[in-house]
Amino acid sequence: MLKAVLFDMDGVIVDTEPLHRKAYYQMFKDVNIDVDITLYESFTGQSTINICKRLVDHFNLNEQPESLVNIKRKHFKYLFENDSSLVLIDGVLDRIKDYHANGVKLVVASSASMPNIERIFNRFDLNQYFSGKFSGADLEKSKPHPEIFIKAAEFTGFDKSECMVIEDSTNGIKAAHSAGIFCTGFKSEHSFGQDYALANKVVSDFKEISYLKCNDFFKD
Repeated sequence: MLKAVLFDMDGVIVDTEPLHRKAYYQMFKDVNIDVDITLYESFTGQSTINICKRLVDHFNLNEQPESLVNIKRKHFKYLFENDSSLVLIDGVLDRIKDYHANGVKLVVASSASMPNIERIFNRFDLNQYFSGKFSGADLEKSKPHPEIFIKAAEFTGFDKSECMVIEDSTNGIKAAHSAGIFCTGFKSEHSFGQDYALANKVVSDFKEISYLKCNDFFKD
């Protein structure tokens, strides 16, 4: 039986990708680098600090990765507070309420920084549904390493076989697969260039993974 769901945040709970994209490209302009779409798409699911480390190495920059992180986060904070296009992913709130009403333990396991996770949860009043939050930015390893999902699953107190991850990125799906946790790949209009081959199930609508339907995958 399904006992816990581990949610990625960006691209699964909230559509922050357009804001992140704007913030990253403003940062790229600030440090005078040209990031093509293939390189940018390879960042999906990774923490900001690891992305900035890659950028420093790739472009042989004199700036420290932490400096790039601060520039990007400054732009994101401004956009978060001023861009009215930020909305929850269609159907996710109904699904969160569905799981919560059926006693499923909910945890967010995101590569986003904890301040950004808190901003989203406060803005959309999600704290009432979730038991825990894990930020990949606070861990030693970033997705596709399985550390975040291993820790999140342990936090629930349930066996990994009773947990499900919902992810939209190649790196996140790889992380769930490596952790040995059933993974639903959420394929949306924002999931550009991602590989869902390792997902146990792929959906494009949250109605496809209602609590009742999910228990077909998690038999006692």
